Amino acid sequence: MKKKSSVPTMKDVAAEAGVALGTVSKVFNNIPVGENYRIRVEEAAKKLGYQVNSYARGMRTNKTNTIAIIMPILSHPYFSKLTECICRELDENGYSGYIAITDRNEQAETRCIRMVSQHKADGIIALTYKPDLENIGNIPFISIDRTFSGSVRCVSSDNYSGGQIAASKLIELGCRKLLFCRSGSEVPGETDKRKAGFENCCQANNIPYNSMFTDKTEHEIRDVIYSMIDSGEFDYDGIFCSTDKLLFEIRCALNSRGIRVPEDVQMIGFDGITDFWTEKPICSTIVQPVEQIARVAVHAVLNYDSEESPSLICLPVRYQAGPTTKDGI
Repeated sequence: MKKKSSVPTMKDVAAEAGVALGTVSKVFNNIPVGENYRIRVEEAAKKLGYQVNSYARGMRTNKTNTIAIIMPILSHPYFSKLTECICRELDENGYSGYIAITDRNEQAETRCIRMVSQHKADGIIALTYKPDLENIGNIPFISIDRTFSGSVRCVSSDNYSGGQIAASKLIELGCRKLLFCRSGSEVPGETDKRKAGFENCCQANNIPYNSMFTDKTEHEIRDVIYSMIDSGEFDYDGIFCSTDKLLFEIRCALNSRGIRVPEDVQMIGFDGITDFWTEKPICSTIVQPVEQIARVAVHAVLNYDSEESPSLICLPVRYQAGPTTKDGI
């Protein structure tokens, strides 16, 4: 004799609630029914321990209530915070987040996008580098910091203003020769505008400056700073770094050679990373509105058919004083 499954079914819920099977289906698919019926079905499902099979329902309705979140890494504090905020915002809107880590690999990014195209998620929020978007079709795709051609919309901080603010603050604090340092991918994106804003402010104020714009890693940039110091080429009193993480590496290099921060050199980073324990800024920084970025990205992907959404949504940044400039001591 075949043993009856202990897993409750929709028929069991209908019998327990004393309603038709169609009524149970409507409740679980968010189709309006009488309030009394809805309460009876929900109470019966809770009593029996019935769980809606979201994947099976997605196959029927072509909707999974899941959004794919594609990130390069999560060990970077900014990326992990952004991912957390996106997941929280999705949850508040009745969606779940499927997180894919690509380690900046183009093929991995493309595989994630292909998976979504097979209806295993309803859309994508991604911080990608160079994925293949030729066959993206009608998938709702929201890009963070990367501008692509076609229908892909981008959400970003005002990186240009951030660069201007950083240079202006260093000048205000007495710096007279500035350096901009950037590491990371050579793939064009909105974050490149940090350099443009920085240089524009220096030129407008007749302040000497140099820019170190490279795809080297933070550790490699640190080694370049070592060489500059040891050869006597380092004569800067203010540095703007493209990220707080890069600032930390360069600060370590300066300190190891006896150059004090902020007494000898003042430094400003970008991202707004805080100390894990104290939640205070680890450096003077341009703060990205990470919660607002998440909120706008989620709203954009869930309302992708709206014609009101612009191709680029640019959100304001602000300066936060920290221990690497004289106003934060």
